[in-house]
Amino acid sequence: MAGLWRSYQVLMTKYPWSVQIVTAGSLVGVGDVISQQLIERKGLANHSIQRTAKMMSIGFFFVGPVIGGWYKVLDKLVVGGTKTAAMKKMLVDQDYTDALIANYYLWPPVQIANFYFIPLQHRLAVVQIVAIAWNSYLSWKANKM
Repeated sequence: MAGLWRSYQVLMTKYPWSVQIVTAGSLVGVGDVISQQLIERKGLANHSIQRTAKMMSIGFFFVGPVIGGWYKVLDKLVVGGTKTAAMKKMLVDQDYTDALIANYYLWPPVQIANFYFIPLQHRLAVVQIVAIAWNSYLSWKANKM
């Protein structure tokens, strides 16, 4: 596991943008697999590969570039790594009123910790790891009959 992390770190240093996007897409896909297999209990025979691919595409082409880009902008808007800066980043990050109501209990604490403890190049991965549960829920909610 340590070797895998070191390899990830090397790739992140060489190709930060690409690795963040691939990480985002992969983790959104993991969220869908968890949704289909653990929440919906579809079983492997009924697993929708098309649905997982669609969710991964959202991660690759929207979540990775848009959220990753947003974090870069946010780091320029609010400079620093103090607790106060982390709080300010979290407040600016919550500027989506429709989504704010649905995920208010999850994302503010995650983002405060993310902006305070996590280096910029790893923030997208941290959010995507936490978002596996959120994406599983959203995938289930969007696809329930």
